[in-house]
Amino acid sequence: MTKIDPATTALVLVDLQRRIIALPTTPHPGSAVLANAIRLRDAFRAAGAPIVLVQAHRPNVEQPEGSELDPALTPAEGEELVTKHTIGGFYGTGLDAHLRALGVRTVVFGGIATEMGVESTLRAAADHGYETVAAADAMTGMSALAHESALTVVFPRFGEVLSTEEIVAALG
Repeated sequence: MTKIDPATTALVLVDLQRRIIALPTTPHPGSAVLANAIRLRDAFRAAGAPIVLVQAHRPNVEQPEGSELDPALTPAEGEELVTKHTIGGFYGTGLDAHLRALGVRTVVFGGIATEMGVESTLRAAADHGYETVAAADAMTGMSALAHESALTVVFPRFGEVLSTEEIVAALG
């Protein structure tokens, strides 16, 4: 990908909640993923591209401490916050309708965990007909093997795998 069109590309950040960022992840610590997610968010904001933050909430139970988004990712006006009750961000959330209303054709993904919420949401995006871009260093897994498998085997079947740096440069 040489250019990302901010008019038709959205950034979707999955499960960057305090308790999830604090988990023992690999190959990147949650703090590094958060830093790259903020960098992507700032670049998408500057380009005027849509931003969606997806948070997990367990249905019918009190939410565990730290279930809120990291405060650095509090959505600005015009940015969407989607609450999911399953692994992926599409089922039962209105995410697809929101993206379609904005004319989005490509979705850039980051979040935790690569092999759980991010992969489920990315696969569903492909099922819905979106082009996908996985921000390899703006996500991390519960195991290095699962993370690497998603980046090298799964995600390339659905779209591109790029670094934060490459995505920011492609936004121009």
